[in-house]
Amino acid sequence: MRYTAFSLLKVAARPGMRSRGVLIAGRLAIPVVLGRTGIRANKHEGDGATPRGRFRLRRLWWRADRSPKPATLLPTARIDRRIAWCEDPGDRHYNQWIRRESEQGGDRLKRTDHLYDFIIEIDHNTRPRIAGRGSAVFLHLARANFGPTAGCVSMTKSAMLQLLRRLGPRTRIIIG
Repeated sequence: MRYTAFSLLKVAARPGMRSRGVLIAGRLAIPVVLGRTGIRANKHEGDGATPRGRFRLRRLWWRADRSPKPATLLPTARIDRRIAWCEDPGDRHYNQWIRRESEQGGDRLKRTDHLYDFIIEIDHNTRPRIAGRGSAVFLHLARANFGPTAGCVSMTKSAMLQLLRRLGPRTRIIIG
């Protein structure tokens, strides 16, 4: 079945619950988890905040060893053991995906848990990239207890798969 992509997703915090929210996409209302300190306009590396703003969805990263390629209109990339995300503000690759050997640093996208089985990369702090303004902000899978993220937006696997079918390169997300 062919789907039309959503043009806009909206994420808002639930009143009185800064790390819980809802993602609205067309008629869908998806419960989501936000950063432990809620949504903030002035995001900084390590602050635990989900950045406020309007963003593009860049691509879907997925674990091909755990799931077949999901239906989506987004560009896709496979996660392997060498793929990491650079979170070092002093590195010229800050807030970009990188290839690393096992002894090198970086936020590994291939994790033992299932949080990063599906990652939607957004364009927070990409043009221009400013050191210390936050990196590795994704839409990804939630913890079983729906615990807060480090600044991402997370959801259940079933919600992610349902959403992916309707996401494309022109889809925008407004957080806040």
